[in-house]
Order: sequence, then structure tokens, then C-alpha cells
Amino acid sequence: MNFPVTRMRRLRRTEALRSLVRETHLTPGALIYPIFLCPGEGVRKEISSMPGVFNLSIDEALKEAEACAALGLGGLLLFGLPDTKDEQATGAYAEQGIVQQGLRAIKANRRLDSLVAIADVCLCEYTSHGHCGVVAREGNHYEIDNDSSVALLAQTAASLAAAGADIVAPSDMMDGRVEAIRAALDASSLENTPILSYAAKFASAFYGPFREAADSAPQFGDRKSYQMDGANIREAMREIDLDIAEGADMILMKPALPYLDVIRAARERYDLPLGAYQVSGEYAMLHAAFARGWLEPERAMMESLLSIRRAGADFIVTYFAQPAARLL
Repeated sequence: MNFPVTRMRRLRRTEALRSLVRETHLTPGALIYPIFLCPGEGVRKEISSMPGVFNLSIDEALKEAEACAALGLGGLLLFGLPDTKDEQATGAYAEQGIVQQGLRAIKANRRLDSLVAIADVCLCEYTSHGHCGVVAREGNHYEIDNDSSVALLAQTAASLAAAGADIVAPSDMMDGRVEAIRAALDASSLENTPILSYAAKFASAFYGPFREAADSAPQFGDRKSYQMDGANIREAMREIDLDIAEGADMILMKPALPYLDVIRAARERYDLPLGAYQVSGEYAMLHAAFARGWLEPERAMMESLLSIRRAGADFIVTYFAQPAARLL
């Protein structure tokens, strides 16, 4: 039926009507908050390019985690800044590594039982050169050695799971790492630990503020030889196919807003739980607009999150998790 029999505005007249027929919903339990752990005590250092986000010592991170639990958030995604870095990223898989210590502290706090503790699995924060894998050099030429990197990533994942991670999340984009991690977990009697694979992680300009937060900028070159080309959606589906075949239990897309089409394509093709990471640059550019009065903060924040959810993400990793949950 056409106008005037059909009037689409009938169901938009009041907030109660709009709420009743709303197709897409956000809930605090679908939001994951990233936390950057650093050595020390009483450390709460704001990241200059990410207002309201901090490098936190473990004692301060526990306070932040308790605030997240009180808001009903779904979980935390943990990153680490080690005391020292080296070529082999030994801080990533050390028993007393910063994230391993943080995981044990979180699991010892019963007030945090409602939060899922997700441990990022990568080497970039722990290598002296800032790349996500082991660097092989020959004269002036270098490349990231895939297979030796995979071995260290598997060791890292097993270490993090043994320390208490509910989920391990490889973000490195090395070939074959999901299979190696699954084997390492199973060999350590950690077969019940799920793998959340950053299955389609694109080489993006939107990671800049994160590299300040995690002190993980590459000291030379870039990451285009292992992170995906932003032009390729079919390749993204192949990456996801391979990770699922290797044993991924869940998949994560990164970044979110510039790649909503990839999220939608993955949602239509796969039945696995699917998340999206609203990355540091997305957060930073919105805050820059807020600071200048160009955008209304609450509306723009919620609209951006809703778009990611509408595209098909079951859960969202976002630095807006706490303020969004307060509104929800």
C-alpha cells in the first residue's frame, strides 16, 4: 500500500513506539573494553591521543576492571607493555609477563567473575623492533619470518591461557597461527580455551594512537606484508575460511567503521560468533571532533556503535565501552 494508507512515520511518533520496533539493540554485555597494562604501582598515565584511556599498572587496572563489571560490560581485552623488549619478544610468553600477572590478579578478584578476560596474542609490544613477528635479516633486506613467529605465538597463547585467560586472541596475521595455537593449547590440557582470531585485520592508518598506547610502532618498514590490503574483501573471506578450518572458535574484524562492508559480508557467510574492533583511530577522530564542538558526543558515540552492531557484529571491542554502558 502507498501513501496515504501507508504512513511510515506512524511508528516514529514517540520514543516508546520507536523502542518497540527497533531492529538493532546495543547492550553493555556486548561491549569489550581494552586495557593497557604497564609495570609499576599506582600508574595511571593518560594516552595523549586517546582522551580518557590510560596505561595502567595492575592495581589501577583492577579498579578499572571493577568499574567495567559494575557497568555490566562483557569483558576486557588485555595488552601489555613490558619492562624490557628484545628481538625474540620474550616478555610475551614469560611466566611473569605483565599480562600474565594481570590475568592472575583479575582471576583472583571474585568481583570480576562476570567479565570475560581476553588476552591479545601478538609480539609487537614485546619486540625491540616493533613488528608482530621475528625479523630475519640478510644485509639491508629484512622480512618477517612466518614460521618461527608462529612458534612463539603458540607459546605465548599457551602461557596466557595457563595464567587465566578465558579467551586468547591472536592479532598478528601470520599464516597458520590458529592451528599452531590450538595444538599448543591442547597439548597443555587447555583444550577448553577458545580462540578469537583477528581473522581479517587490515593494514590501516587508524591504528596510530594504539601504537602510542602500546609503544608498538615498527622501528623500520611497515606491516603491509602481513596485515591485509584494505582493498580486498574476497581475500578477507579466504582468511576467515582458513582460520575457521584451523580451529578458530570466534572471529574478529579490525578496524570497524571503515570496514562495515567486510563485517556484513562475514556475517552473511559465517555462523561463528563475530566481533568487531572499533580501533584507536576511530575513537581519536571522534574525540577530536567532540573537543571542537563539531559533533554531539553521546549521539555520535552511540550511532557509531550501533552501525557496527547493525552491520552484523555480535560484540564490539571499543574504548567507548564504559561511557556507552552508562548511557545504556
